[in-house]
Amino acid sequence: MMMNSNLFNRELCVVCSAGGHLSEAISSISMSDADICFITKHDEHVAERLQAYDVYYVNDPHTSLTGFIVNAIRSFFLLIKLRPRIVLSTGSGIALATCMIAKLFGSKVIYVESGARVTTPSKTGKFMYRYADVFYVQWKSMLKHYPDAVYVGNLI
Repeated sequence: MMMNSNLFNRELCVVCSAGGHLSEAISSISMSDADICFITKHDEHVAERLQAYDVYYVNDPHTSLTGFIVNAIRSFFLLIKLRPRIVLSTGSGIALATCMIAKLFGSKVIYVESGARVTTPSKTGKFMYRYADVFYVQWKSMLKHYPDAVYVGNLI
């Protein structure tokens, strides 16, 4: 994996929460040789799993408006510094502000709906479907909710 000491104009920025979202994100980029960084929530297991990447931390707002505002401010300053060409997200709500700010800065946004969503869409997915440049689903059954999505099959 190529590491870039120049923080500006990153090729790919991956934004996601921990756990399954992170596993899906890592799987999504496993074959890429792009200059990749992550924006996520700080957890010990996250730091261990992402040792090979530049990692930046934001708070996970859950349903808190204050938390969302803090997340958005932190994301804004990170994206000014990073200027990624592409932002890829596997969710959840931690990614909303980052993806929307990246879109305003001219980044392409790719969203992957969670593989845990087999029959019903996630709140984040329903929102991001309207704004993502490319939207992927992991189950064919999800195409009825996201007719313009691209079916990719299971990532993990």
